Amino acid sequence: MKPIELTAPRLILRQWLPSDIEPFADMCADKRVMQYYPDTLNRAQSKALIEHFSHLINKNGWGLWALQSRQNSEFIGFTGLNAVSNSLPFAPNVEVGWRIAADYWRQGYAFEAASTVIDYGFSQLHLKGIVAFTSIENTPSLKLMEKLGMQFDQTFEHPALPQDHKLKQHCLYRLKCHEE
Repeated sequence: MKPIELTAPRLILRQWLPSDIEPFADMCADKRVMQYYPDTLNRAQSKALIEHFSHLINKNGWGLWALQSRQNSEFIGFTGLNAVSNSLPFAPNVEVGWRIAADYWRQGYAFEAASTVIDYGFSQLHLKGIVAFTSIENTPSLKLMEKLGMQFDQTFEHPALPQDHKLKQHCLYRLKCHEE
């Protein structure tokens, strides 16, 4: 399937390129960016994640796209849609997700990209709803979910994390298609 490319006023959401590996690996090694994830990633792990994201985009036409600035073509992070893991208590669902390099925080990029992706999910993929989830500690993402119009649904323990892990408790937010 041909990968879809989306545009937003300041962003291009596109298939991953080999030139994304270094900035993505730098972002995933940044403790600030990864503070609400179990751990930072090394270069090999980051490259494998890009390959996984790229494969899903090639397979489905959509997925977790690389974010590129329209102004200077710089890599900013990623945003997109992803099928929720079957291990999660609210599967099956499609989630909106994002990760933005620290240099681009607090500039509205995550909101702009996530809004574009949500619109695409409802208007082109005809999804009935979209979810987002994160650690209950991740206040910036929780605020973004609310700004996107998502509603709190429940808290849950993330099954992939050990029982005593500080990020075990997560929040689930939902957004229903406004056409329903």
